[in-house]
Amino acid sequence: MTFHASIESPLGPIALTSDGRHLTDLEIGRHVANPTTDPIIDAASAQLGEYFAGHRTEFDLPLKATGTAFQESIWQALQGIPFGHTTSYGELGQAVGKPGSARAVGGAVGANPLPIVIPCHRVLASDRRITGYSGGDGIPTKEKLLDLEKISYR
Repeated sequence: MTFHASIESPLGPIALTSDGRHLTDLEIGRHVANPTTDPIIDAASAQLGEYFAGHRTEFDLPLKATGTAFQESIWQALQGIPFGHTTSYGELGQAVGKPGSARAVGGAVGANPLPIVIPCHRVLASDRRITGYSGGDGIPTKEKLLDLEKISYR
């Protein structure tokens, strides 16, 4: 069974999806018309609220992000970037044993099904520029998340 609900946030609506055991999808900028909640969505809603209020720096949720082996390795590495810190696409490629794969890393980062919780917003270009963001309104959404974590990117 699949459960869907949405919350309001400083980024606008956020749609959450659960398979009843894991959080499986988070979509910034989407509202769910007919919510069907469960304990996973309830926990994710509460933790996201705490994050946006500045009271949470880590998420403690069961996650299931399904992709290619490479994507999943990148998403796992993203979870190791601490709150308030960043890495570059190239550094992330090196961390998973794929040096020189910055472009492929960017594709995997952009395909992240659980943004914010799997913190893809913490990845910048090697010169600390924001080169894109696939969630919400794009770069302005990423800037809001970086500002929330007091991360310098300019």
